[in-house]
Amino acid sequence: MFSAFFRAIWTICRKDLTIWSRQPTNIAATVLPPLAFLLIEALGAAAVGHSPVALVVQDHGPKGQQMAQIFQQANVFKLQQTDAQHAQQLFNNLDVVAIVTIPADFTQQVQIHNPSPVIVRVNNLNLDFTNDIRRSVPDVITQFYQAQGPGSPIKVTPHEQDLRAQDIELFQFNVLPTIVLLLTISGLVTTGLAAGREWETLTIKEMLISPATNASIIIGKVLAGFLTTFGLGLLVLGLGYALDWTRPEGIYWLSTLLIMALIALFSSGLGIMIGAFVQRIQAVTAVAINVALYLFFLSGGISVLAFEPDWLQNVGAFIPLTYGTHALQMAVFYQSSDQLGRDILILTISTLVALSLGTLAMRRGIRA
Repeated sequence: MFSAFFRAIWTICRKDLTIWSRQPTNIAATVLPPLAFLLIEALGAAAVGHSPVALVVQDHGPKGQQMAQIFQQANVFKLQQTDAQHAQQLFNNLDVVAIVTIPADFTQQVQIHNPSPVIVRVNNLNLDFTNDIRRSVPDVITQFYQAQGPGSPIKVTPHEQDLRAQDIELFQFNVLPTIVLLLTISGLVTTGLAAGREWETLTIKEMLISPATNASIIIGKVLAGFLTTFGLGLLVLGLGYALDWTRPEGIYWLSTLLIMALIALFSSGLGIMIGAFVQRIQAVTAVAINVALYLFFLSGGISVLAFEPDWLQNVGAFIPLTYGTHALQMAVFYQSSDQLGRDILILTISTLVALSLGTLAMRRGIRA
């Protein structure tokens, strides 16, 4: 009896996997949205924090050259050192967002402890570019005064204490939320289509008169959705590992895979529910993608939820993806188990609820 039950599960699972592999449009609907977000994040990360700036050095004295060198080493500008006329052309053509000028008497004024301004002209096209310059130029000037040592008229001793052991690039930080989005869309679309297709093509009637039990039908479909979803997640995680974007170490591989598996099961359960209620292939795709995107953005999306408005933080606390993203970031980037028990508990409960809802919806549809 048990062998027949498991054979029915595998038969249904294999059938759904075969259909999924022969539907390139469905695979594209699953993969393209996360890839689009990844491209947007790459372009956004390239534009943030390294604003193009023209540096005009009119002072050839030691202090002027020292200030210019600190600007070049600051690693916050995409710096182009040029003359005043060319800098103005770049500024007018929007090739740079600011012109930083070190005046000709800078060394002389510093040596006699007179005010020695660095002239900054900013194109305040938007606040992001403007604030980059407003924050970064004073930081460079602070470094300049620190480099003067005991002779500096302003005593500056910066001391930084980092919470994390390593720095994570903005684009790299956004890869994990994109994997979560991929897992969510894939689970919702794959299982939703697998369930909805049975009603639209009326093959559900054939399944009901077959020896397969209702439980084996539901488990087989959830299993197919989980395998495809988890497999895509592993593929992207492996690609990130090869490109040095996502590199969990040691025991944190296990927590990473566990969290991904729970997200895959959670989304597969919701997908079964959507497919059983909607029962139309085209409608299932639209509903599943929209649900996935809403869950993704309400959980913070590619941002840090703790820095978002209070209302979004309050909503995000009830979205399971919030805890999945947090657990993955802690494990992959920081080799940390911070609040891992909480994250696993909430994801497990959410997964059981989603699978229960999917099962109830499927049973309701079968009875109808």
